[in-house]
Amino acid sequence: MGSVRVSSGFVVGAVLTVLFVGAAALSYAWTPWSTEGLSIASRLRPPGGEHWFGTDHFGRDIFSMIMVGARTSITVALVAVAIGAGIGVPLGLAAAAGRGGWLDELVMRFNDLVFAFPALILAILITASLGPGAVNAILAIGIFNIPVFARLTRGAALSLWAREYILAARAAGKGAARISFEHILPNTANLLIVQATIQFSLGILAEVGLSYVGLGAQPPTPSWGRMLAEAQTMIYVAPWFAIFPGLAVALTVLGLNLMGDGLRDALDPRLKGRA
Repeated sequence: MGSVRVSSGFVVGAVLTVLFVGAAALSYAWTPWSTEGLSIASRLRPPGGEHWFGTDHFGRDIFSMIMVGARTSITVALVAVAIGAGIGVPLGLAAAAGRGGWLDELVMRFNDLVFAFPALILAILITASLGPGAVNAILAIGIFNIPVFARLTRGAALSLWAREYILAARAAGKGAARISFEHILPNTANLLIVQATIQFSLGILAEVGLSYVGLGAQPPTPSWGRMLAEAQTMIYVAPWFAIFPGLAVALTVLGLNLMGDGLRDALDPRLKGRA
């Protein structure tokens, strides 16, 4: 009996993800310095023993702001993915169950409409219309996630409806809804878990992009995107102001992508068969 192989990339991705999620969780209870207090006398101090990542142009500790910024980005991305999966997966299951019907056609045309616009442009359009803020950023990113999960679920479910155990369930008198949630959904869970990690990383990038242009979380809430926007004019004066938030974004997204790739390899039945 083959065992599930865990790749080194998955381990690295999991460590990075746990590191940033842990920092975000810890920021609710503790940060080295306050992220709201200003100290003009301490502005633009380089990294050192007192301020590990230095300070910004208002004298705020960058390490503390990265911790709280992680909380903002992760919360926005996580809730947006939950919205996308919570609406998109049932839509995909219903479309596959009624393949060729009006609901299937409606879901596919909705997918085409959303995918006609680049994800970030659509998010900017929605947040610009509704107003800046974390809640509207969640809504904008979540709306784009819906067709992603709907299309993936529909495609995976369609390939399962012709299987023998599904035909047996139908012969036993089970309805389409019951078959979808008892048989189809568990057999598509692997794909959905991997896709969720990918959308989570894309959600963080989208939140950073929205905050960068001023449409994400608003002051005084720290945000990685706004930190990068404020640092761009000081890149030659205080490079640490841009380097550390940029590294936080890059390492978080890298960790989630590595973890997603590792999950895909571990959960793929064909790879299990080779093992």
